[in-house]
Amino acid sequence: MKNILTVCVGNICRSPVAEALLKESLPGRKVWSAGLQAVVGHGAEPTARDIAAQHGLDLSAHRAQQVAGWMCTHADLVLVMEASHQQALEKLYPTARGKIRRLGEFGPQGPFDIADPYQQPRAAFEAAHAAIALGVAEWVLRINLVS
Repeated sequence: MKNILTVCVGNICRSPVAEALLKESLPGRKVWSAGLQAVVGHGAEPTARDIAAQHGLDLSAHRAQQVAGWMCTHADLVLVMEASHQQALEKLYPTARGKIRRLGEFGPQGPFDIADPYQQPRAAFEAAHAAIALGVAEWVLRINLVS
């Protein structure tokens, strides 16, 4: 698994954090992010960027982009934040169905969605960051086993 795409809605809160965590944990792989309804060209949301910085991640260069078919084709793995994102992407790009998976697929109590913190209090961003970190850690274990 050399190419990994992370997807959320706006590509300014959750998927940039997942992208940064995966890049940090899986050096040598191409990791990028996009949104189903991206706020194209915008940087990471300030609260998400601040919390990421507290965890040693730099989101300052991030710019949101809209997900496209070529991205799903090129990716070996597409990690989404919610089951509804998985359904939407599978409908848009049915040939990518097998590689579109939920970031929270392997939670300790079973699969989980990562709630969108956009326009929510800081606590929602902190909870999202923690959930993303958990999902990334679980996927990194699996990715390292197969590649």
